[in-house]
Amino acid sequence: MKLIIGNKNYSSWSLRGWLAVKQSGLHFEEITVPMFGEQWEETKHAVQGTMPSHGKVPILWDGETVVWDSLAILEYCADKVGRDRFWPKDDTARGMARSMVAEMHSSFAALRRECPMNIRKTFEGVTITDDARADTVRVLQLWAEARARFGQGGPFLFGTFSAADVFYAPVVSRFRSYEFKLPGFAEAYMEALWDHEWMQQWIAGAEDEQWVIEQYETTPQG
Repeated sequence: MKLIIGNKNYSSWSLRGWLAVKQSGLHFEEITVPMFGEQWEETKHAVQGTMPSHGKVPILWDGETVVWDSLAILEYCADKVGRDRFWPKDDTARGMARSMVAEMHSSFAALRRECPMNIRKTFEGVTITDDARADTVRVLQLWAEARARFGQGGPFLFGTFSAADVFYAPVVSRFRSYEFKLPGFAEAYMEALWDHEWMQQWIAGAEDEQWVIEQYETTPQG
C-alpha cells in the first residue's frame, strides 16, 4: 500500500487519511508531494491513468485499487481490517460517531477558510467571523456530547481512539495554532489527542519540512 499526502504542516485532509491508515495497522509506504509545487504535476503525469484527475491528496494505492478522499480511505481500511477498529461497538455511539465524521467531512467551511492548518506556527490576536465562531460552538457541542455520553473508556471522543478522532484531529491543530480559548473538557481532549503517538509522529514530520506556502503563513486579517 502507498499513501500520497501533501505537506504535513498544512494538509489537514492528508492528516486524516494518514491517521486512518495508521489506525488500520496495515503497512504502507508514505509519499509526500508538496502542494502547489512542480513535483505534484510531475507525479500526476508519471502515473497518469491511475490517479484521480482532480489532483488532490490524500490518495491510497493498494495494488490495482486507487482510493481518494480521506473518508473513502478510512472506510476502505475499515473494510479490510474490521469496522470495530474504527467505530464504537455500541450502536448508539456508532451512530453518533458516523454523524460527527460526516458533519466534519462536509461542514465547517468558515473555520477551515479562516484558520488554515499550520502546525508549526502560532497566530496571536486573531479575530474570527461570526460564521467561524458558530462553527467553533458546534464543534464544542459535538465534543461535549460525545465525551459526556460515550467517553468513559478513555480520553478520546468515544473513549478509545476512533474515526471521530481521526477526523477532528486537524480541528485540534487549528484551535491550538490560533489560540482559541476553550472550556476545560475541550482542552483536556485536545491535549490527549496532541500527545497521541501518531500525532507526535506527524508533528515531528511537519517540523522537519522545509517547504513554506506563504498563503497559509498569514491570517485572512493579515
